[in-house]
Amino acid sequence: MTLRWPNDARIAVSLVVNVEEGSERSLIRGDSGMEAVDELGMFFKGPIRNYANESNYLYGITTGAPRILRLLALHNCPATFTVCAQSLEHAPDLARAITAAGHEPCSHGYRWQFQYKMEEAAERDFIRRAADSIESTTGRRPAGWLSRYLQSGNTRRLLAEEGFLYHMDDFSAEEPFWDHSGPKPIIVLPYQLDTNDMKLWSDPAYTPRAWLDYLIDSFDQLYEEGAGMLSVGIHLRITGRPGRAKNFAKFLQHITSRPQTWIATRLEIAQHFAAQS
Repeated sequence: MTLRWPNDARIAVSLVVNVEEGSERSLIRGDSGMEAVDELGMFFKGPIRNYANESNYLYGITTGAPRILRLLALHNCPATFTVCAQSLEHAPDLARAITAAGHEPCSHGYRWQFQYKMEEAAERDFIRRAADSIESTTGRRPAGWLSRYLQSGNTRRLLAEEGFLYHMDDFSAEEPFWDHSGPKPIIVLPYQLDTNDMKLWSDPAYTPRAWLDYLIDSFDQLYEEGAGMLSVGIHLRITGRPGRAKNFAKFLQHITSRPQTWIATRLEIAQHFAAQS
């Protein structure tokens, strides 16, 4: 099948904003230790509270989120917000702002935690609880799912049974495809790690300018080929910082200046694919 984008677009661009802040591990949430994902790489085992890292995550909600929302509005770019449900429970203003701007809420779990070790009943409850919570805070039930890194052998089947349209935990392609392995089919909407901003935390030598160059090269290559979907994933606490936000804005300027570019939510892309297949 040759997938054609709306209005003969040469490329589909999916902007994904991950909202994990407020759902990370912390003693104040009853966890046994701190969150291991820290820009400074300072992680200690045991019941230690990392106030510095907590403040970095809080920055994503208080400062990063408004900045990212402003940039998306300035360039008229719709985005998919992959949200941990608990994050929006703690930040109801952000939940309302996401839907008020026309962005899509997608589930990133109830909390920002691993689900691959969950028994089937526990994982189903995790999926259902996340969907119920996101529907309550945003007014929209999520149609898609992104796990924290790993999924179980039951995840995709459970998502389909719970009414989800698409699943993001796949890096094998640049276009959507159906997974018919379970009793109920589900669309797989591949994601990309190479264009994700997380490496700006994990690798200090990787600069925002290098990330911008890579994003533009990725876009331009797909645009020249006239096929495929580019996914760009960002985080409030990472790209929400001024120097990174400036380079993200330059990327938005680049893609919005090119004709035959379809910037869409992942739900719109999944629905378009489903209508053609």
